[in-house]
Amino acid sequence: MDWRADIRAIGSLMKREMGILAGDRMYWFMMLVAPVFCFLFFMDLLDEGLPSRLPVAVVDRDNTTTSRSLVRSLNSFAQVEVAMRTADFREAREALQKGEVYGIFYIPPHFRRDASTGEEPTLSFYTNDTYFLAASLLYKDMRLLGSLASGSVRQTLLLAKGEGGPTLTAKLMPIALDTHPLGNPWLSYSIYLANFLLPAFLCMFVMLTTAYSFIQELKRRTAGGWLSEGNGSVIVALTGKYLAQGLVFVVMGTLCLSLLYGYGRFPMNSGFFPMFLAMVLMVAASQGFALFVSGLVSRGRIVLSACALWCVLSFSICGFTYPVRSMPWLAEWASNLFLMRHYFLIYIDQALNGIGMAYSWQNYAALLVFALLPLMVLRRLRKNLEGNRYLP
Repeated sequence: MDWRADIRAIGSLMKREMGILAGDRMYWFMMLVAPVFCFLFFMDLLDEGLPSRLPVAVVDRDNTTTSRSLVRSLNSFAQVEVAMRTADFREAREALQKGEVYGIFYIPPHFRRDASTGEEPTLSFYTNDTYFLAASLLYKDMRLLGSLASGSVRQTLLLAKGEGGPTLTAKLMPIALDTHPLGNPWLSYSIYLANFLLPAFLCMFVMLTTAYSFIQELKRRTAGGWLSEGNGSVIVALTGKYLAQGLVFVVMGTLCLSLLYGYGRFPMNSGFFPMFLAMVLMVAASQGFALFVSGLVSRGRIVLSACALWCVLSFSICGFTYPVRSMPWLAEWASNLFLMRHYFLIYIDQALNGIGMAYSWQNYAALLVFALLPLMVLRRLRKNLEGNRYLP
């Protein structure tokens, strides 16, 4: 075995692949245009971290200085905008059903009178959970306002009874809370979503490009020449072709990391290298998985569909929206079969928690295993290349 000849063959195949990539607009779209568009789109969409000025309707059946003060307090929250004020609950409900507002804050009749006499009036609020994120944020703010209003009324009553000082404080707030959110103390949805969505979309583009380029070699009857240029070695042929693509995707991955941790200034507590290594392994793992599927399945449409389906399932089973440990045991076990699960765990350990790389070795190793999956189907890959076996 002449390793020098293999290295020269890899260099020749990389040059051949760069010519193919430059001459096909589909590769330009999949490898450059689409990733850059997704990166810029999500960075701009999540730029503020949290949605703000979400419209709500206020039904004020009391219409006193106290109720109007409550409305002004509600409107002062950064995530709330009082878009409708009415005394008719039916009108507010219709606006909620039409999607014009995301919530209703209801102040009952005689609110001020009942509060001042200790009758315990009830503040009600309604949210449209069809819009889960908006409804959750509005529910939190309206509930907080209700608690503040309750505390204010109770303070007024206690002061009227002559109670004050430490006794008043103890009755109003017997337990003081000191909260410290870890990893994302700003509670920013941008940090929570962007650090997974951008790499996940890149992973999908890598898989689809890898599978598409393999199918195109068979479709155009150039697979035999590709294998011959690799000195008849399927490993050399695959390395030369996909190393060229991998370098382009690593550049795009570096752009992704630069946007996240440079422009976006998201937490990166272990430095740049651990996440860069994870990105390189993620690109290699995506290529390896796509080639593995290409070796298992002969039909091109099924290969592309399987890669797309695997990527889409990653969004729900990797644990970034719903905890894996709360899933059924079968789904919890199956999550390890998705490479983005391991990238996500590296991100948590390295970027957010800043622990040593040694603690993430299992996840780095898992990505490497995905990259080496084509070794299991080398015989089938060789058979397809030698016979130019193309099935649409």
